[in-house]
Amino acid sequence: MSLTHQPVRVNTGFEEEGVLVFDEQQRLVAVLVHLSDRNEVAPGQWFLEAGFGPLGGVTPHAFADLDAAQEWIRQRLALWV
Repeated sequence: MSLTHQPVRVNTGFEEEGVLVFDEQQRLVAVLVHLSDRNEVAPGQWFLEAGFGPLGGVTPHAFADLDAAQEWIRQRLALWV
């Protein structure tokens, strides 16, 4: 499954770097935010700020890097095909 992403600024209070993640039909499936080094829980990691469709209502996740986040999203979406 192919995913595309678009950089975006997200107003979370501390973090602003984020990406919108789209599926193969160009539907928005997730908003990921890059956590700053000031973050107390997962500094420098990527966080699932919001999920849509099969990712909606999922317990928030933090990922070591953007590739890991996208692979997790691919796996979740593949379950719904």
